[in-house]
Amino acid sequence: MNPTSTSFGRRQFVAGAAQTFLGVSALSQLGSKALGAGANASPQKQVPTARNVIYLYMNGGMSHLDTFDPKPDSDVMGLTKTIKTRVDGIRLSENVPLLARHANKLAILRGMNSTQGAHEQGNYFMHTSYTPRSSIRHPSMGAWLQKFQDRGNPTLPGSVMIGNESRHPGAGFFESRFTPLMINDPESGINNVRPLDWFTEDRFASRLSLAKKLDQKFASTYDVKNVRAYSDMYDDAVKMMKSEELKAFDLDAEPDAVREKYGRDRFGQGCLLARRLVEHGVRHVEVSLGGWDTHNANFTRVPELCDQLDSAMSALLGDLEARGMLNETLIVLATEFGRTPDINSNDGRDHHPAGFSCVMAGGGIRGGQVYGATDERGDKVIEGSTGIPDLNATIGYALGLPLDAVLYSPTKRPFTIADKGKPLTQLFG
Repeated sequence: MNPTSTSFGRRQFVAGAAQTFLGVSALSQLGSKALGAGANASPQKQVPTARNVIYLYMNGGMSHLDTFDPKPDSDVMGLTKTIKTRVDGIRLSENVPLLARHANKLAILRGMNSTQGAHEQGNYFMHTSYTPRSSIRHPSMGAWLQKFQDRGNPTLPGSVMIGNESRHPGAGFFESRFTPLMINDPESGINNVRPLDWFTEDRFASRLSLAKKLDQKFASTYDVKNVRAYSDMYDDAVKMMKSEELKAFDLDAEPDAVREKYGRDRFGQGCLLARRLVEHGVRHVEVSLGGWDTHNANFTRVPELCDQLDSAMSALLGDLEARGMLNETLIVLATEFGRTPDINSNDGRDHHPAGFSCVMAGGGIRGGQVYGATDERGDKVIEGSTGIPDLNATIGYALGLPLDAVLYSPTKRPFTIADKGKPLTQLFG
């Protein structure tokens, strides 16, 4: 039987293609009702220091004591020792020796703290600056970036999420075209992006033309944003299918030596893919690394995770610098909370939102600095307290986004990029 004569409907085909290629669905597109900025809004503007963001998310709660905020000679360290770095006065855990050599590029935020001590809530808070509500889903930073500045490459997604992080908030209450493309395995790229041999260009054009004709009356009768967005979804899928820029997703184009340097694990290859994507105009790429929920065997598991993080992030920093891209690319290393100074009976550390660390580099950030501090046990923040909205405001500031611009949800509630967060402008320069 000729496959073109089957009951595979035009709507299912193109909507399925859009979902596969762009990470969106027709139903969510039609359900989006985000409103624009208020008529009286007069957002402040700042000169951007970065064009792109590569966001490295350590899912599960990365231990600050065993990575970026060690406490030399303290009993809270357990088996973890500290090492010197390239910057006098900055010491890191022995688990990140390669990043220690890049300390001159890093701004280490040791005063991070959160109000959320559970994984799902903390993850959501870190990505959106808002606590979860049953009645609304808030946009992530990649969606805010696209909303205000649109895409960097018209034929590729505006943002990409690499890794198996199913709870990513995505576009929130914005239009679904701002949803990131989700890629589980960076080495697989985008599956099923090319049509089968029997489905020729002429057949595809004919079906698409027929679909538009059948939709024409409905679209003209209901000429509103959400209906137009549904049509845009079709157009985006087609553009991406035909784009020569899809080569950005092909890691086989990279030399073996480069791939080995990043690490052959999924996180390492995800970071390499992130570099390729920003080179091709994708402005916001997130790469996640899970497994940091070390209630058990912290001193076995953290070194294993740090091997992946250390190789990939250090390679990314060096690669971007060598290509002249580090100044325009902001790298953010984030996690939902830290781990307790106290070591539990399972040789692990428990959830600790009261004090932890994040790291920023590139994109106008001044390297070789530490901002904020926890006490001698790594328990409480005693200097440079930085909330989650403050970190996100700093990212928005680097991108030149209007931090005080108000957009409205479907229920007409006002929201800003980082809630009440204040950017850490002292990190730049």
